[in-house]
Amino acid sequence: MDIEAEIRALQLDSAEDNNDVVNPEDAKLEKVEKEDEVEVEVEVEGMKDEVHGRSQPGQAEPKVKNKEVVALEDAEAQEEMETNKKRHLNVVFIGHVDAGKSTTGGQILFLSGQVDDRTIQKYEKEAKDKSRESWYMAYIMDTNEEERVKGKTVEVGRAHFETETTRFTILDAPGHKSYVPNMISGASQADIGVLVISARKGEFETGYERGGQTREHVQLAKTLGVAKLLVVVNKMDDPTVNWSKERYDEIESKMTPFLKSSGYNVKKDVQFLPISGLLGSNMKTRVDKSICSWWNGPCLFEALDCIEVPLRDPKGPFRMPIIDKFKDMGTVVMGKVESGSVCEGDSLLVMPNKAQVKVVAVYCDESKVRCAGPGENLRVRLSGIEEEDILSGFVLSSVVKPIPAVTEFTAQLQILELLENAIFTAGYKAVLHVHSVVEECEIVELLQQIDPKTRKPMKKKVLFVKNGAVVVCRVQVNNSICVEKFSDFPQLGRFTLRTEGKTIAVGKVTDLPVA
Repeated sequence: MDIEAEIRALQLDSAEDNNDVVNPEDAKLEKVEKEDEVEVEVEVEGMKDEVHGRSQPGQAEPKVKNKEVVALEDAEAQEEMETNKKRHLNVVFIGHVDAGKSTTGGQILFLSGQVDDRTIQKYEKEAKDKSRESWYMAYIMDTNEEERVKGKTVEVGRAHFETETTRFTILDAPGHKSYVPNMISGASQADIGVLVISARKGEFETGYERGGQTREHVQLAKTLGVAKLLVVVNKMDDPTVNWSKERYDEIESKMTPFLKSSGYNVKKDVQFLPISGLLGSNMKTRVDKSICSWWNGPCLFEALDCIEVPLRDPKGPFRMPIIDKFKDMGTVVMGKVESGSVCEGDSLLVMPNKAQVKVVAVYCDESKVRCAGPGENLRVRLSGIEEEDILSGFVLSSVVKPIPAVTEFTAQLQILELLENAIFTAGYKAVLHVHSVVEECEIVELLQQIDPKTRKPMKKKVLFVKNGAVVVCRVQVNNSICVEKFSDFPQLGRFTLRTEGKTIAVGKVTDLPVA
């Protein structure tokens, strides 16, 4: 290649010397070389250009033509990606501790071919050694030793599986009340929820009636934007249940009014179905009539495939709340794209610290992709920022329309359940959870109380409110956080307030200070 470059340079020099009159022999040689380049490119492209009816005249300048080819290839790659791509859904498994969330998640991965028989045998032996024979399926999702010894999920487990029409990311949330903040982080990334309820005698009652996590998880899921819910009644194979229709109906009749009161439209957004997570019954295929004669509905995989979720805007301003970061040949951030699309080479802002970064690479479900749209869980490698300058709760945002960063905002709150003898007034302190942000906050001022019947502001001045009240107030945080108005971006404008391990209120951002 160096010799060719020298020959060309000499040709150009001679052309200048001859007052821009090029030697015909030289011109012919140059033309032949260019034609050779075109032929090689056409071969490499696998005759793509002929298919798209593109002409490539020999006289065209190679540099310009290459740019055009690259641009067209990019457009083709994106089109191809969009046409071949299955829809993607994030599914969070929620419910009371020991309801069988990790076991059900593990069984799904086994049935969809993500885990082989040998691995299952290894987990069976491991569970048996710990005298926990029925936990082996949960080991697929609960990967660390602490979780396996205690039999409790601590972190949000993450795994992937596919059906014929959809790619799913499973988010296995912890059920224990000590780990509710981790559950909030899982639910904030989800599109749909699978509420796992144990049908075993006494277990459903503990989870639902006696301050169990079933109630809190449902309320949090609704607040965090989980619009659709599959309620799976698990452990139907248990000797105390034995696929009893009476027990299934009893659970459905108790859960329905509660789901309605939590804001779910039970007819449109909720579906009940019986399963056995341990045995895999009614999961990939419908349960055999000899086992359960009364069930005529779908199995779990069918129900997941049929769920419809609202379309997201791939052309909106880019928003990706960061849930984690690490070093790997640069700074890598993880999160779920809430709006817009991202491609290699894009310039973005890390908010709220307004750091300008460049996208070096985009990874989706372990594989490298050129572009990714809304709803995808991504790992994005960035240049221009150090890992220690990023915190969970920061947002990767478009440069043209960055996400607002504020220390105070106006919100509408619904008080769920205050601590004993507590009143909700100006000066009340709590922990705010909004998308992946966890920040201490203070209620600075109560502006007005909303009448729950008319949904209009009451005229009298409000000094304090009690359980069940709906109130508009000003909320202040110590550090600058990224939020949006609920009316603009619901996913980045809804939040929960917690204190002493208890969710006391849910709310939405109604107004932001003018920048």
